[in-house]
Amino acid sequence: MIPKEKPVVVTGREARFSPIARPEKRRRKSTFQWGLATVLTLLGLCFLLPFFWMVLSSVKTDAEILALPLTIWPKELTFEHYVNLFVNLNFLTYLKNTLLIVLASFFGLLLTAMAGYGFAKFRFKGSKLLFVGVLATMMIPGQVTMIPVYLMLNQMGLTNTMTGIVLPGLVGAFGVFLFRQFMTTIPDELLEASRLDGASEWRIFFSIVLPMSKPILAVQGILTFIGAWNSFLWPLIIANDESLYTLSVGLALLQGQHGGNYGLQMAGATFMVIPIIIIFMIFQKYIIEGYNISGMK
Repeated sequence: MIPKEKPVVVTGREARFSPIARPEKRRRKSTFQWGLATVLTLLGLCFLLPFFWMVLSSVKTDAEILALPLTIWPKELTFEHYVNLFVNLNFLTYLKNTLLIVLASFFGLLLTAMAGYGFAKFRFKGSKLLFVGVLATMMIPGQVTMIPVYLMLNQMGLTNTMTGIVLPGLVGAFGVFLFRQFMTTIPDELLEASRLDGASEWRIFFSIVLPMSKPILAVQGILTFIGAWNSFLWPLIIANDESLYTLSVGLALLQGQHGGNYGLQMAGATFMVIPIIIIFMIFQKYIIEGYNISGMK
């Protein structure tokens, strides 16, 4: 007896796996992606509009900035505002102080790498507890520790000095954490082989560990530069002499002393922002790569 065949029930689930429906689904997905990309592009342009306005206003004349109706592109290109910043104002001093802080921060980057290497490759009594203590400091906002740090530096006679400005920011817990996470991936056998060949610990660190840590060095170098270039609150608190102020502090003073000179303010803000944008655009892939490396550990 031949069994009767059961009727085939066509459901939505079977149609979903049908090869005929795939091109339509792919087309809908492509349309959605194009629509999403268009919306994100328009939003990005909206966010970039104030930046372009700032840059273009910095090369306009004062009369054109205040003229109505407003113009987007400058009719007469001028760099007089940038010249005034460095000739008639103290922006050259602010730039020198900012570069000194950047150089000191890069020396602190080397100390941070040493601390990360110590936590990653050396076992000593209380090392884990000490590392937990370092991580715990990341949970304390920097503004909370400013008053105790200021009182300590005041007792040491380092207030209103460049040393007092750069000393608290030399080594950071976040940098130690990133270096420690990356350097644990370096094989111990490689370091042991170097010790058997007679290499000292300094030679191992500078000749083997640091060259192998280029990705995380690039990440921390970029973050260190951005942090040092934008240093504002701590120099403003600890320095009373204007000759020790940074570019960020100078820009704030510019807003107070020359609030009606919009071209001068736009030129100062543009000079402050452009180096950060250039460096970030060049090295942004290293930042993402570094965060991925630290996140996988």
